[in-house]
Amino acid sequence: MDRTERFYMIDQMLNKRRLVTRVQFLEALEISPATFKRDLEYLRDRLSAPIVWDNELRGYRYDRNEPGADQYQLPGLWFNTSEIQALLTMDALLENLQPGMLSRHIEPLRTRIRLLLDEGDHSVDEISHRIRILPAAAKSYSNENFQIASRALLLRKRLHIVYYSRQADSESNRDISPQRLIYYRDNWYLDSWCHWRQGLRSFALDAVQSIQLLDQTAIDIEQEQLSIQLESGYGIFSGSETSQAVLRFSPILARWVSREQWHPQQQGRYDEQGYYILSIPYSDDTELIMDILKHGSDVEVLQPEPLRNAIIARIDAMKMCYRH
Repeated sequence: MDRTERFYMIDQMLNKRRLVTRVQFLEALEISPATFKRDLEYLRDRLSAPIVWDNELRGYRYDRNEPGADQYQLPGLWFNTSEIQALLTMDALLENLQPGMLSRHIEPLRTRIRLLLDEGDHSVDEISHRIRILPAAAKSYSNENFQIASRALLLRKRLHIVYYSRQADSESNRDISPQRLIYYRDNWYLDSWCHWRQGLRSFALDAVQSIQLLDQTAIDIEQEQLSIQLESGYGIFSGSETSQAVLRFSPILARWVSREQWHPQQQGRYDEQGYYILSIPYSDDTELIMDILKHGSDVEVLQPEPLRNAIIARIDAMKMCYRH
């Protein structure tokens, strides 16, 4: 039984009975007298529980004569390890978020989260010191762009954007109907219906050069269609028409990769030599190629042939950089 459960059991026993003896507490909680003493001190000092020792009846009870004691309740939020991790993640995201229209709400929310964490067994400073969440490769973008995009998304209005394509090194003017904001790999993307391309597209918010809220009502795409079009393939560069990538990882790297989820519909198995064979759907190979290359010689693309050739071409291009 952890500390949180003990606190609630102490509170429950005091509410159900007129008086609870020390022996009854120790037997029910299965703790030492020293631990019980510390729990009582915490409940009284930190949580303002009106617990008193009745010298005449030789037991503990709630002092209902204190102001507000008859309505006393323990705080409603206590956290286990996974819940603390979730709160720390929220706190880290809020700390690194460029919030735009949410700016005036962010700090009060962060303050509340830190207060909730501080009510646990350890102080928030100790938790923050011992558990760190480090965002990686986060890109910078305009707070104003985030604000306008969020506003259009919630008001269901169209946007006019000037979008920079890194691959083509060019800008394009587009009218889009925003569908949802996605936070992926520490960066923001705006899933939208592109009226120029007449299709669904994901726009990296940091690549939006300028943005303008339009009066026209945005069209709505069904969530099922969004999922089929934007979540079927691998990573953020997705699409409804997918191919199947088959990758073979070395026995050493297989110890790690076999425990990773690259895609919800992936399939993995070991072959007779101890290699790990991973099959994953993809539509656009941009992100997949990057993730394959980072594993170097410990991974080989078995199929399809176009993906294998794309990897070979990228490796050849890399080798050219190191020729003297």
